Amino acid sequence: QVQLVESGGGLVQAGGSLRLSCAASISIFRINAMGWYRQAPGKQREFVAGIIRGGSTNYADSVKGRFTISRDDAKNLVYLQMNSLKPEDTAVYYCSAQYLGTGYWGQGTQVTVSA
Repeated sequence: QVQLVESGGGLVQAGGSLRLSCAASISIFRINAMGWYRQAPGKQREFVAGIIRGGSTNYADSVKGRFTISRDDAKNLVYLQMNSLKPEDTAVYYCSAQYLGTGYWGQGTQVTVSA
C-alpha cells in the first residue's frame, strides 16, 4: 500500500507560478514511476508529467517548457514546478505512483489560474 498526499495548490494569476508537492508513505526510491495528472471540470483526467527512478522525465505537450517534475528521494517527495501558468491549467492535480504492479492516487489538490 502506498498513500500519496498532495499539497501546494491554490489560486494564482495567469503568468504566475506554483509548486506542487506529493508526499509518499514509503520510500519513493522503491517506486519505479511517479507522475502528475490533472482533471478539469467536465473533462477526463489527463497525464501531465512523469518521472522514473533513474530520473528520466516526460511531459504532456501542453506543459513542455513550463512545468518541471522532480523527485527528492531523501525526503520522499515528488514536485511539480509550474511556471507561466495559463487559465487552461486550472484543474485538480493528482499525484500517481506505480508500485509492484499497482497504481496509486492521491486525493488531489486544486489549482486555479485566473485570467
